[in-house]
Amino acid sequence: MTTRGYSQSLFLLLLCLFHGSGQTCPSMCLCISDTVSCSSSGLMRLPWSLPSFSVTLDVSHNHLSWLGPSSFQNKMPRLENLWMAHNQISTLSHGVFQNVSGLRYLDLSSNKLHVVEQHYFHGLWRLEELRLFNNKITQVEAGTLSGLSSLKKVYFSFNQITHFPFFSIRDHSHPFLAMLDLSSNRMTRLLWEDVKALPGLVQRGLYLHNNSLICDCSMYSVFWHWNLRGYNSVKDFTDEHTCNIYGDPRASIRFLHPNRFFLNCSVETTVMQPVTVLLSNLLVLEGDRVRLDCQTTLSGTDLSFTWLSPRKDFITLTSINDTLISMFSNGTLEIKEISVNDSGLYLCTAVDIKQDLNATREVNVTVLLPAAESFNTGYTTLLGCIVTLTLILVYLFLTPCRCSYCKKPAATYNHSNLSSVFFSSTRDRPKPENIKHVSFMDPMMSEEGAEWTMVT
Repeated sequence: MTTRGYSQSLFLLLLCLFHGSGQTCPSMCLCISDTVSCSSSGLMRLPWSLPSFSVTLDVSHNHLSWLGPSSFQNKMPRLENLWMAHNQISTLSHGVFQNVSGLRYLDLSSNKLHVVEQHYFHGLWRLEELRLFNNKITQVEAGTLSGLSSLKKVYFSFNQITHFPFFSIRDHSHPFLAMLDLSSNRMTRLLWEDVKALPGLVQRGLYLHNNSLICDCSMYSVFWHWNLRGYNSVKDFTDEHTCNIYGDPRASIRFLHPNRFFLNCSVETTVMQPVTVLLSNLLVLEGDRVRLDCQTTLSGTDLSFTWLSPRKDFITLTSINDTLISMFSNGTLEIKEISVNDSGLYLCTAVDIKQDLNATREVNVTVLLPAAESFNTGYTTLLGCIVTLTLILVYLFLTPCRCSYCKKPAATYNHSNLSSVFFSSTRDRPKPENIKHVSFMDPMMSEEGAEWTMVT
C-alpha cells in the first residue's frame, strides 16, 4: 500500500474513533465552543451520546421525567454547568451524577420533585450552587447536603417544605454557605436551637419569609435581632415576615411591625450565638494601601482562608483576578489603592480541615475622601493688606485733583491722561464701537475747563 493509502486509512480510523467517543454534537442540539444547548427540543430523555468536552449543558424546557444511572452515558469531566429547569423530573436514581462529578452549578428548578433524598447529590463535592425552587418538595432528608463542602447558595423556595434539617449544616461541613433560601414554604414552627446554632454566615443569608409560622416570642426575638444587625434577608422582606396568631391564617400579623401581641416579649437578651470571633473597625483615606488581617482563635499551618467582600464576592488565594487586590498565605488581604466604593463589612473565614474547626473575623472598613488642604490664614491676611495698599495708591495717584488752586487751563489736559490707565498709548485705544462693555472716565472739553462725565 502506498504512503497516501496509509494516510487515508489512518484518517478514517481516527474519524471513526472520534465519532465513537461521543465527541459529536447530537442532531437536536446546538453546540458552540464548550456549550451544548438542547433547550426546548422536545426531549423525553437525555441524548444517548454527549460531547465529553462540554463545560455547559442546557436541557431545560423539555419533557424529561426522571434521571437514572445511565442518563449520562459518557464521562464528562469538564462539565460544570447543568441546566435542567422546566422539565417533569420527579425522582433521581442512585449514582446519577457519577459521570459528571465536577459540577459547580446545578439547576433543577421548576420540576416535580417531592422528596429530596440524601443520595441525590452524592459525590458533588465541588458543587457551589443548587437550585431546587418551584418544585413539589415536602421533605428534605437530613443527609441531603452532606459532603457538599463547596456549597455557597441553595434555593428551596416555592415548595411545600414543613421541616428542614438545620442541624446538618455546621461551620466545618459548609464553611462557604452564604445563602439558604427557604422562603414561601409551609413551615409552621422552627427548632430555634438548631437555627441559632447555624454558622453566622448562614444566618445572614437565611430567608424564611412567606411561611406559615405560628406567632411566638422566640421567633419574634430572633427576627428582631437579625433586623437590628441589618441582615438583608430580613431588611429586604420586612413586610413578608408574618405569622399566624394561634395558628389561625385569618389572624396574620407582621413580626417587624408594632403589635400588641409582642408587647410582653423580651428582646433584651440575645438568643443566638455570636456571629463572629473578632470584630474591628478600620478608618482609612481613599488611595491608601490597606491590609486586613484574618486573626482568629485558630492557629496552625493547615488553615485555609476565604474573604467575603461588601459586594458579596468570595476572595481566595486562587480566585483573585484583580491586580489591586492580593492575598497572603496567612489570610491577610491587601488592597493596594482603596476607594470609597470599597467601604463596608469584610468577613474572613478560617478553616482547619484536619480538626473540622471554623472561625470568622469581621472588619468594618470606612473609606474617607482626603480632606482639602486648609488655606493659611497668614497668607490670607498678607494678601488682603497688599490689595488694600494697591487700591490706596491707585486712589492717590490716579484720582483727578478737584481743588480750586490746582485747576489748570483746559489746554493743559491731555485727552488721554486717564485713558492711559487702560491703554498704554492712543494708538492702542480701541474704537468707540469696541468699548461699549467697558466703563471708564474720559475728559470732555468745555470753556471753563475739563468736565468729567461717564462714558460707556
